Amino acid sequence: MNEKKKILIYANYFYPEYASIAQILTELCLKLQETYEVTVICSVPCYTGTIEEKYKKRRYYYEELDEIKIIRVRVRDFTKSNKKSRVLHILSYFLNSIGATFKVGKQDIVYAVSQPPILGGLLGVIGKWIKHAKYIYNIQDFNPEQTMAVKYSKSKLITNIMMFLDKFSCRRSNLIITVGRDLVETVKNRFQNKKVPKTVFINNWIDEKQIYPLDSNNEKVQEFKRKYKLEDKFIMMYSGNMGLYYDLENIFKVLEKIKPGVKATNGQEVIFTFIGEGTVLEKLKKYKEEKKMDNVIFIPYQEKKDLIYSLNAANVHFCINAKGIKGVSCPSKYYGIAAAGKPILGVLEEDTEIRLLIEETNGGLVSNPGEYDCIEKNINWFIEHANSEELENMGKRNREYLEKNLTKDISINKYREEILKL
Repeated sequence: MNEKKKILIYANYFYPEYASIAQILTELCLKLQETYEVTVICSVPCYTGTIEEKYKKRRYYYEELDEIKIIRVRVRDFTKSNKKSRVLHILSYFLNSIGATFKVGKQDIVYAVSQPPILGGLLGVIGKWIKHAKYIYNIQDFNPEQTMAVKYSKSKLITNIMMFLDKFSCRRSNLIITVGRDLVETVKNRFQNKKVPKTVFINNWIDEKQIYPLDSNNEKVQEFKRKYKLEDKFIMMYSGNMGLYYDLENIFKVLEKIKPGVKATNGQEVIFTFIGEGTVLEKLKKYKEEKKMDNVIFIPYQEKKDLIYSLNAANVHFCINAKGIKGVSCPSKYYGIAAAGKPILGVLEEDTEIRLLIEETNGGLVSNPGEYDCIEKNINWFIEHANSEELENMGKRNREYLEKNLTKDISINKYREEILKL
């Protein structure tokens, strides 16, 4: 019997974290373990910024998930709105992960994602050198392009250094995997179509067997609605990270125009529900209070087992990116929305991966970031077509397309095929 090849995966976030990248990497590893001996180096659970006391006592923690070997590295607590604490948190992950690399044996393949920004890619390069292995760089988000788009750093020197380092990581890779057609173009543009590293595109996914359409009368869906006082409401939902890359502060100025008490054509009161956490959450909460937006409700992240019920509770889902994110990032929340068979109100730039999917399936309405009048018009369209057959068919088309083209197995098999070619 041939011995399994060994693959080392660097994952800032991994099971049991809520982040979509953690769930994607966990599911990828669970499948890859059938073919490879998988080792994961990741942070201790820390997505919210707060770390449990049991993970503050040692530098490394050794765990297993099925046959996956996990080394969790200690990191610092952080506050998402505090740049210094985030930088120190990221550095602790980076440095401790390098240390952990010396604690695993020979590896044939090293796989790293573009999180944390820049250092995620460099971690893969260092792992490649230490282990004399092939290197796959999975770019979920491009930096410094993302940093520049939201003006997170105004220093041209810093962004130039970031670009130099990430292009270095790209050049040292044996394969780049991106998550959208527009992201492939970004790789080509970075290298001005000269000596472009080998790049392929594979869609992200959600497990369509765990997230699927439920009847509106489903007891668990109704339980979710009762818990957050959403019974008999027309729910327009945003579910995911509330960070800098979604223009949510300006979107709230649009939502302010839809006054509390406004009813959809089916007689239900319109409610805007925001599920998750992130850098701008406190600003959004403050804005809601100042403007007395009683038709806005904030809800904490839902555990993975409950995600099916929260996603199904909505009548319409927002899928949003800020201006300048084209070719830079791809909102994975789309896959959960499509899996639940819900219509989409998209705020996405033209020719971006998710906008293309929405347009190709006619699964919702889309507008460009910054076109706030159009966003308001689309919101009102959904309110005026509440519970219509047209709305229902949008959601059905999203689910049907996902089942044919974007299932978990389809995407993971593409990963396996590309890895086998190395």
